[in-house]
Amino acid sequence: MEKAVLDRETHGGHHPHVDVGVDGMKFGMWLFLITELLLFGGLFTVYAAFHSLYLADFKAAHHYINVNIGFVNTLVLITSSFFMAMAVWATQTDRKRLASIFLGLVVLLGLAFLFVKFTFEWPEKFAHGLHPGGKEFMHFVQEGHVGKALFFSLYFTMTGLHALHVIIGVGILAVMLFFALKGRYSSRNYGPVEVAGLYWHLVDVIWIYLFPLFYLIK
Repeated sequence: MEKAVLDRETHGGHHPHVDVGVDGMKFGMWLFLITELLLFGGLFTVYAAFHSLYLADFKAAHHYINVNIGFVNTLVLITSSFFMAMAVWATQTDRKRLASIFLGLVVLLGLAFLFVKFTFEWPEKFAHGLHPGGKEFMHFVQEGHVGKALFFSLYFTMTGLHALHVIIGVGILAVMLFFALKGRYSSRNYGPVEVAGLYWHLVDVIWIYLFPLFYLIK
């Protein structure tokens, strides 16, 4: 009897290997993710509508997109999601050193994605005036190829919004990495890592939809 009372006092009446706050954090994150899905869902709907109206222009505009760069960044994000899942597993099983390594790899891959995006992909489009207001972009409008202009407007809007989410995710995970190196997370306190993982997986899933829409369109 005394041992049972002591256990309740020590562990708050809960199993020592369960993060009692994780359910609440996950519920809050899922609510947030639903709003994000609604946001991108609206943009995907707009894309689908314009794609059906300007099918030929969308197909022609696709040839200005570097598929190889998109494919590399797709591999980068998919790999980062794997490491994110491993970071959650390592935290839940008290493999703290491994958790820090996996979180570090996710941060590095997130930065690699952004480096490719802002160093190679977008500058290439700006150099050719394909951005809204650019020389080639305005030429599309003047020549009556409104669909091409809409394609690149949606391209910069949707990939830019996604890149913003990657930046936010990298920032959050960098903080997680800092605290993981301090030994804050364990099998009794893995909630923050798991919730951050949900956000990062959303970033990955959104890109998996963006990649075929802009890079593989036929």
